[in-house]
Amino acid sequence: MSSEEYYDIDDTVEKGLSFDFKGFLFKALNLWKLIVLSIGIGLIVAYWINVRKQNVYKLESLISVENEQNPFFTANTSISFNWGGVSGKVGKIMTTINTRRHNELVVDSLQFYLNYLVEGKYRKVDIYKDAPFVVNIDQSRGQILGQPILIRFLTETEYEVVMNFESGRRQVQRYLDKAKYSVDVPVGEFKQQFKLGEPVKLPFLNATLTLRPNKRTLPGTEFYIQFLNFDSVVNSYKNAVDISPYSKESSSVLKLAMSGFNKSKIVDYLNTTTAILKRTELERKNQYATNTIKFIDSSLNAVNIDLKDVTDEMNDFRKKNKVFDVNREMTETLSKLRGYDTAKEAEETKLNYLDALETYLRTKTGDYSKIAAPSSVGILEGNIVSGVSKIIALSVERQNLEYVAKEGNVLFNDIDRKIDSEKNVLLEAIDATKYTISSNINTINREIYALEAELSKLPEDQQEYLKIERKLNLSQQAYDVYLAKRGEAAIVKAASVSDISVIDEAKDIGGGLIGPNKSLNYMMALMLGFFIPMFLIFVLFLLDNTIHGSDEVVQLSKIPILGLIGKYNYKNNLVVFEKPKSAVAESFRAIRSSLQFIYSKQKGGNGRTLMVTSSVSGEGKTFCSINMSTAYALSGKKTVLLGLDLRKPKIFGDFNIANDKGIVNYIIDEATLEDVKFKTEIPNLEIIPSGPIPPNPSELLMSSKLSNLITSLREDYDLIVLDTPPLGLVTDALQLSSFADATIFMIRLDYTKKGMLQLVNAKHRAGELKNISFVLNFYKHKTNHNYGYGYGYGYGYGYGVYGNAYHESDNASVWTKFKMFLKRI
Repeated sequence: MSSEEYYDIDDTVEKGLSFDFKGFLFKALNLWKLIVLSIGIGLIVAYWINVRKQNVYKLESLISVENEQNPFFTANTSISFNWGGVSGKVGKIMTTINTRRHNELVVDSLQFYLNYLVEGKYRKVDIYKDAPFVVNIDQSRGQILGQPILIRFLTETEYEVVMNFESGRRQVQRYLDKAKYSVDVPVGEFKQQFKLGEPVKLPFLNATLTLRPNKRTLPGTEFYIQFLNFDSVVNSYKNAVDISPYSKESSSVLKLAMSGFNKSKIVDYLNTTTAILKRTELERKNQYATNTIKFIDSSLNAVNIDLKDVTDEMNDFRKKNKVFDVNREMTETLSKLRGYDTAKEAEETKLNYLDALETYLRTKTGDYSKIAAPSSVGILEGNIVSGVSKIIALSVERQNLEYVAKEGNVLFNDIDRKIDSEKNVLLEAIDATKYTISSNINTINREIYALEAELSKLPEDQQEYLKIERKLNLSQQAYDVYLAKRGEAAIVKAASVSDISVIDEAKDIGGGLIGPNKSLNYMMALMLGFFIPMFLIFVLFLLDNTIHGSDEVVQLSKIPILGLIGKYNYKNNLVVFEKPKSAVAESFRAIRSSLQFIYSKQKGGNGRTLMVTSSVSGEGKTFCSINMSTAYALSGKKTVLLGLDLRKPKIFGDFNIANDKGIVNYIIDEATLEDVKFKTEIPNLEIIPSGPIPPNPSELLMSSKLSNLITSLREDYDLIVLDTPPLGLVTDALQLSSFADATIFMIRLDYTKKGMLQLVNAKHRAGELKNISFVLNFYKHKTNHNYGYGYGYGYGYGYGVYGNAYHESDNASVWTKFKMFLKRI
């Protein structure tokens, strides 16, 4: 064999290793029914999901966040403090909405741990406010958790509570303090009748059912009420509200969005969220003013007691002494003295406030939100006012953080460091201010001592009177100042509004449906229904190593294809003899003609030999041997068929010949050639069966007697057909190939493995197999297996190109022919 032939064969094997996209495409087209079935199943599943899924709605509301500061006591002082500007407040509000504390307030306010249900087509449906009755819960008693309670109306005003208990202990929850505990319940079915408005006091239900306004009940209607674990409900709503800035240009406007199955519940939750948010933010905003009012109230009570005591003292003095007048000079002195007393009282009040503030800062840890405003005692020192504001702001920020982070988080450490830093600065400012105030008090005291020295010249009774009058005036002035400041603080608190305002409240105006996305479900069904079988086909295509068509044979080997034989169901292997007009018979005659072309190129010799082999059993080797022998015999050629498959003999059965004597007996000299040679009912065809299965078939086939037999048969017969063992299982066929003038290698489509062709290529390349050709058995003319390769062998399949006009009828039923017609389409 030339080097060029070697190269071609190797190149062919390499091609066989590449991915055959076109073959995969036609493989998929051949399995279009599977793909259509998969898509159909996917669409059915999508429809099943769409009709059973509840509608999902999404509603929104808009709120704005402002940062207004109200003046308190003086024009340049404020009881409110900077929370970080509008952006800082927006961030805190966005965090607050998703905190557990906030959602506890909302869920508790709306009682969303109670569901009103009716039996739907696929599930129990939450009807919320569409229920004709309201359940007024006794929150001090337990309600059963989880299991729906059937409420069946017997009349318009009477109903019965129905339950079925499998065990005698069930868990209940008391919503007043959210405590859970177990109670005893009656095992089995429980029924008890009640009237609307009548308290229900059962171990598992403690409530009163009342009719909603403008609603009525119908006898026989059934509803369910279901109590849920409070903590679980809060967790389910904790991140239910999606909050985000409305736009980049309006960062202080927030959009609140929420999804759910019941639009009325969504509306109520969003609006209640906003209402509670406004209330809590207003309480926090007024906390500074509230602390100041408490401080003023405590100071006012002390001044009021002092004023009462001094007034009583003045009244007692007047009862015991006569009223007298003081001269003008002493009156002016007294007036000055009163002014200094008032100034001293103011400075001492400031000093007392600073002492209390210093003690509070040094002893208190964590919560500093209860500090009163410095301006409430007239302290306007900028460092103190701003220091108190910053500490309170950080304290509130720490409280907010407690709702979203656990203690010990690094964020707490950061805030605590900031608070400690501000405390140190504030304490230094307090020390400096206290020193200044103490100096002022000392100066005032010197002036007071000088004026009191002038008054000491008066008689004792007048001095006593003036002393009492000074205390009375001082107490009255202090009382008036505190009373005015309290009124001012109360007015500021009452006039304060929340920094949160509603721009667009949540409202059900129709629409809002966002799911289920039925179109998407159908699209996903189409995609999955298509790609899943395509993926399976791809995997099977990659794993499939069988030969399906002549195109694959051409890709894998340069050995020529001699002919094609279609699948033909018949009772035996004598198709050419008993069905000479069939398409299969015509296929064998075509192969016979092709073999004549091969034999014509060979020199001399009387008889020709034809070896028929295959890779493994079941590929049609014996079927081909018998029918090729028949085709030659019917053409007038004297033909003999040798059964050389000594391990698994078959050919004798179709000719009704016993296999007790055969070529094995001849080789071991137990019988003559005439003893093992049998005539058949087919003219010009004789058969030599294999005989009994020997223990050493390979050695027998290598004997010189077999070689002499072949030489002898060449003299007597025109064609000698050798039915050999499979090439891929044993080496017998290779030993016999030396006798063959032509070799047919049978390939059964959809059965023979591709790897076997590599074996044949190797044997052919090594020169062990000569004049070899392929015959494709079970051939079907399908475009997915034979694109681009016709070979002109259209007559090689059962219901062939020639049709029944040229060949005898196959006697197939109408239904079988109809199915074959659909397959060809």
